[in-house]
Amino acid sequence: MAVTLTPAAVARVRQYLAETPGGIGLRFGVRKSGCSGWAYQIDIATQAHDGEQVFEQDGVAVRVDSGSLAQVDGTEIDFVSQGLNQQFVFRNPRVAAECGCGESFTTDEQAA
Repeated sequence: MAVTLTPAAVARVRQYLAETPGGIGLRFGVRKSGCSGWAYQIDIATQAHDGEQVFEQDGVAVRVDSGSLAQVDGTEIDFVSQGLNQQFVFRNPRVAAECGCGESFTTDEQAA
């Protein structure tokens, strides 16, 4: 089980951590949302939560709650710039389908 970051994502998270007093890592998970079922949640963690799985990469901690781990296991998080737009992009091998607007996704387990 793992969640990984590309070098661009590591650099961006480090920048966010430097700007956030008390930042201890990136919190990554999902919430029920949209027409397909799950939407990603990403934020800077300022405290540890019980039951979190912590993945460390290049000195950056990615903290995933146990309820989200089944949906995001194996995800690679990237940070991309396209013109004036900058955003995190998630490459999740567990995604079976996405809604048309790209807001939410379904996993193979949900589709079964």
